[in-house]
Amino acid sequence: MKYSYRPSGTCSSRFDFEIENGIVKDLKVTDGCSGNLQGISHLLVGMRIEDVISKLKGIRCGSKNTSCPDQIARALEAYVSKQG
Repeated sequence: MKYSYRPSGTCSSRFDFEIENGIVKDLKVTDGCSGNLQGISHLLVGMRIEDVISKLKGIRCGSKNTSCPDQIARALEAYVSKQG
C-alpha cells in the first residue's frame, strides 16, 4: 500500500511510503538533507513499522522540537491509526 505524509517543522516536504503487511518496503523523501535521508530510507526498508517508530520517535534536530526521523515516526503512527 502506498502512503504519503506531509511533515511539519522540518526541511522535508513529503514522505512517500510503500508498506506491506506492517513492513516498510520503500520510503522516498522530498527535500531535506538528501544524503542523510537517503541513508535513513535505506535502513528502514524491511523494518516493522513498530520498530521504526520506537527507534525514531522523539529525535530532535538542533533546537527544533522535531526532526525528519521524528516526523517519519509520526507519519507511521498516523498510518497505523488510519488502519484501525
